[in-house]
Amino acid sequence: MSELAKIELDGKVYELPIITGTENEKAIDISKLRDMTGYVTLDTGYKNTGATKSAITFLDGEEGILHYRGYSIEQLAEKASFIEVAYLLIYGNLPTQSELDQFEDSIKKHTLVHEDMKQFFEAYPSKAHPMGVLSSMIASLATFYPESLDPNRSKESKNLTIHRLIAKLPTLAAWAYKNSIRHPFMYPKNEYDYCKNFLYMMFAMPTEDYKVDPVIVSALNTLLILHADHEQNCSTSTVRIVGSSNSNLYSTVSAGISALWGPLHGGANQEVIEMLEQIHNDGGNVDKWVLKAKDKEDPFRLMGFGHRVYKNFDPRAKIIKKACDDVLERLGVNDPLLDIAKKLEKVALEDEYFKARNLYPNVDFYSGIIYKALGIPSEMFTVMFALGRLPGWIAQWKEMTENKEPIGRPRQIYIGETNREYVDISKR
Repeated sequence: MSELAKIELDGKVYELPIITGTENEKAIDISKLRDMTGYVTLDTGYKNTGATKSAITFLDGEEGILHYRGYSIEQLAEKASFIEVAYLLIYGNLPTQSELDQFEDSIKKHTLVHEDMKQFFEAYPSKAHPMGVLSSMIASLATFYPESLDPNRSKESKNLTIHRLIAKLPTLAAWAYKNSIRHPFMYPKNEYDYCKNFLYMMFAMPTEDYKVDPVIVSALNTLLILHADHEQNCSTSTVRIVGSSNSNLYSTVSAGISALWGPLHGGANQEVIEMLEQIHNDGGNVDKWVLKAKDKEDPFRLMGFGHRVYKNFDPRAKIIKKACDDVLERLGVNDPLLDIAKKLEKVALEDEYFKARNLYPNVDFYSGIIYKALGIPSEMFTVMFALGRLPGWIAQWKEMTENKEPIGRPRQIYIGETNREYVDISKR
């Protein structure tokens, strides 16, 4: 007999099923609560609400565990390519060599974007934020591929849309950057792999022979894997609720990009660099700012330390720290902001105040440092995040549509005025 939770309302007892996940997570199924009782639940911010059952990502914040389809993030970051992880998230299993070759070949066939889209870029001012440009450009893809408007078309049609999006987002992201600095666009080189191709389109110039450093490619591959999915966060939930209306994949992901753009979600690594600039502009005295961070009366907070979900450590940070060290060693960058970052890292890892409060450097801290070292401007950091998160968004959309989940429609508790009479404007 399945477990039941009991709730007593107005003198009556109601029984609600208890759902247990494969990792022993438990939930009370309240999907019929309103029909049974007339009541709804109030959960501002959905912090205690499971909106779906998903087989994609498992996250245990207390234990510092992150798994994609049952595989630990540590194994995937060490052994897999980003495209291999994308296939895993979207299709449920690691690909065979033949499946991976076909997946990569299909993506490489679609890396070019329609030449008419270049006119869209030219219409944006040079100071346009790359996330705004990227979100609108991704949404506009649906106008070039009208067959994508019906997400319930054939399996082949759905896969074509998925592959097109994975292929074109790096091109559009790199072009958003090129447009912001008014440099000529670089067309994709399909003899390169996914990460190398993106770096080429970002940094190459027509007049030079650009060489992509394998250490940088490896670091980017790791970063994208670590960001590929993270359970039901703000942008992922946005993707699922927009997709639940049967919106096409392009506009659905565009909505996810817009959610990620918010500084409370995807902007954390940009805030790390802004914090380092603040400390540097004040003279670079790290000890002074550490004391400010410890002072409860001081509004200053260290960005990139600790995590709202991970209570003991961020498993992604342990992985990306090595990639960060490799990049800094290879590039030999002499940057005062990176020197400040290394000092802050040392304090956070050794100071008992930070250790006792689990204020460890998180993935945003290290990713911000890597992007800064690569010469990527801070306003592009969230674009890089979107590039990594894309397979997770697609996987969540695909799972939701295939499960035929109903359109999202949250309830509310109304607290406004009641029974007001209209008054003619002359008498107000």
